[in-house]
Amino acid sequence: MKKAFFFFLILMHLAFAANAKNIDVYPTNWWVDMKTNSIQLLIRSTGEAFSSDYAGINYSGIQVLKTHQFSNKKYLAVDILISPEARPGTVSIEVIQNGKKQKINWTLNSRRTGNGTEYAQGVNSADFIDLIMVDRFSNGDVTNDRIKGMRDQSLDRNQMYDRHGGDLQGVINNLDYLQGLGITALWFTPIMENDMMNRTEHGYAITDHYKIDARYGGDAKYKELSEKLHQRGMKLIFDAVYNHFGLYHFLEQDQPENDWVHRWPEYTQTNYREQTLFDPYGAKSDQKKMSNGWFDKIMPDINQDNPYMANFLIQNCIWHIETFGIDGVRLDTYTYNDLNFANRCNQAILNEYPKMTIFGEIMVHGVANQTYFEQNNIDTPFKSNLPSVVDFQSLYYGIIPALTQPFGWTDGVNKLYYTLSSDFLSKNPMQKVLLLDNHDEHRFFSVVGKNVEKQKIGFQWLLTCRGIPQLYYGSEVLVKGFKDPDGLVRSDFPGGWATDTKNAFTGKGLTEDEKSTQDLVRKLANFRKTSSALKTGKMMHYVPVDGLYVYFRYDENQTIMCVMNTSTTEKEIDLQKYDERTADFTSARNVITEEKFNASTKTTIPAMKMWILELKK
Repeated sequence: MKKAFFFFLILMHLAFAANAKNIDVYPTNWWVDMKTNSIQLLIRSTGEAFSSDYAGINYSGIQVLKTHQFSNKKYLAVDILISPEARPGTVSIEVIQNGKKQKINWTLNSRRTGNGTEYAQGVNSADFIDLIMVDRFSNGDVTNDRIKGMRDQSLDRNQMYDRHGGDLQGVINNLDYLQGLGITALWFTPIMENDMMNRTEHGYAITDHYKIDARYGGDAKYKELSEKLHQRGMKLIFDAVYNHFGLYHFLEQDQPENDWVHRWPEYTQTNYREQTLFDPYGAKSDQKKMSNGWFDKIMPDINQDNPYMANFLIQNCIWHIETFGIDGVRLDTYTYNDLNFANRCNQAILNEYPKMTIFGEIMVHGVANQTYFEQNNIDTPFKSNLPSVVDFQSLYYGIIPALTQPFGWTDGVNKLYYTLSSDFLSKNPMQKVLLLDNHDEHRFFSVVGKNVEKQKIGFQWLLTCRGIPQLYYGSEVLVKGFKDPDGLVRSDFPGGWATDTKNAFTGKGLTEDEKSTQDLVRKLANFRKTSSALKTGKMMHYVPVDGLYVYFRYDENQTIMCVMNTSTTEKEIDLQKYDERTADFTSARNVITEEKFNASTKTTIPAMKMWILELKK
């Protein structure tokens, strides 16, 4: 009898365990001693529906505040409060399915140590970011090129929009190169699971917020990369997408309610008009289309007014930071989010991680338009708390026209001067992220007509102007391409695959122009690491004259003079003309060439050249 009863208990345990496998909880775990201690668990059954909204937890330090059931009975929302007395352990959550109680194990962990010092450190003007598309950087593990059961089984480097096989192991293998180049922080386009039919190389159609894509190496490899970066004193930036997810996300395919994404009578795309959000004469219908319209038919637009959806997103970002040791957050398509939600999300992150850097993708036209979405000095009804932005204005209306337009009253390098002069609108101009190109922009080398000197000027500006410089992988070796029609902006990094004949990691097969550009970036970026003026110093610039633009980065310990000649003729340089910054200095050293000259002697800078001069007393 005792044996029969024992056997019965074993069967019940096995049945219970099997059932538990069909229930998922989001977030998948949490931590003790978090400021964010009021959590909303989203419990999802992939098997039987829940019979009621009952959810019981008998765990010291955890209190169930409220439960909610949806029209889709396979979901429950459970609000819990984790007290300061709660200790790490396995939490048993009890629910009812088909009239029977079922138990789910959910984990409460110890927190990471070093909030603000070992992770969540923030990214600042002392850093140099490299933006990498993991699928296009380096294939370090060929065994994960295709994953059985995933929808996209493409693998063809000859097709720009197929997968190419790059992974996180490939990044790990080349950390020496990246750090040697002067890079201090890595930002990847999203690497969460992207189980779509095609075009999964970019990562922006997420299908599971709580999984790192297995084709990149999964959660374990991402944690390994984070650890190796931090061991080197480098940082990790997380690309968060709140505006939309992929059509095959479980919250769309098996939606709790019909209002977790924005629904329209017929497919309605966003109008991409950020002006509708602040236009004093704008129509509400245009504003609604801007914020609630879909990016694409395969990317449902998330309804952040839905409190359950909003909680899901906010908790997920905090979960990523704590799980993987994130140091900075880049927010995709920021202008299309509900801005009140965005403020709430930003604040939740900063409450938990006070040193965290958050910067938004504000791909708009006009400095004031961009400034509206960040912390600013503008008197408007809505006030953003976003600390920083990707500074597309200094790209579109700054360095590009400076190097591609003839000099004029409002043209050429004067546009760069005008754009930077508008920094008075922003609270934190030194936190703006500068760029020459990225995964959505034409490669800068192609934009400047494959002119090597112009590319080099671009890099010298990038690494000396105010703000946080961001490189796009491969541009340091003159990777070229336009967005349309071939998508070559997302070409593979040379040397990332065993069959590559050109290898930018080692220098094999590079042309002299490619080597010299790479060397310039390496030398200047590493000089910048020890340059207090370039990392955190103030900036002063002078009105451009006949294509000659001069600006300074300076502090009490160092003065750097940057001379950009965008003219077609050489220009005379007289340091005495800039005596507000050059007084008392007797000599200057060219940081790139090491050439020295007397500060009292006039000299000439050749056409389409840039000098970076360290002034000496």
